[in-house]
Amino acid sequence: MEYNLTENEKKLLIKIARKSIEDSLSGKKDNYLNSEELAVSLTDNLKKKAGVFVTLKTNGEQLRGCIGNFVSNVPIYTNIYKMAYEAAFNDPRFRPLDSLEINNISIEISVLSPLEKISSFDEITIGKHGLYIMKGPYHGVLLPQVATEYHMNKTQFLEAVSQKAGLPNDAYKENADIYIFSAEIFSE
Repeated sequence: MEYNLTENEKKLLIKIARKSIEDSLSGKKDNYLNSEELAVSLTDNLKKKAGVFVTLKTNGEQLRGCIGNFVSNVPIYTNIYKMAYEAAFNDPRFRPLDSLEINNISIEISVLSPLEKISSFDEITIGKHGLYIMKGPYHGVLLPQVATEYHMNKTQFLEAVSQKAGLPNDAYKENADIYIFSAEIFSE
């Protein structure tokens, strides 16, 4: 499923993510989310339900937080507001963002298609698909842009998502459920 977001919709979603972080830092949680300013700007496209990831980077490209979900029962704009908060303050790999950092972060958003279980690794297209692996109690995800940013081939991408799940490199080869998804990716 493609969402075909317009440039104005993308800009608004970036603004929503940034306002989420700013609202939290100023102690006004959900202020912008519940504002009349936002309500009059929303399009039908932004009210659709979808999984999203919000990625925060500092100094251009250094990861500072990334949190998201695949399935959502809330509209895209609400999900982005919530995931921006999570990426800024609850990514366990990083300390919570502070007010001195807000002007040094850039925001990247990925609006996800539904997961699709694959039966062959040939179904994976580098640069188009992200990967989600499940094996026993372990699971891990890598967004589509990871493979291209790190110049991975298909095998390296499968090994990396296995590692991300806390599994051995070759765990994807046997008794693992592999899912692909695509994403509409945009940033500030």
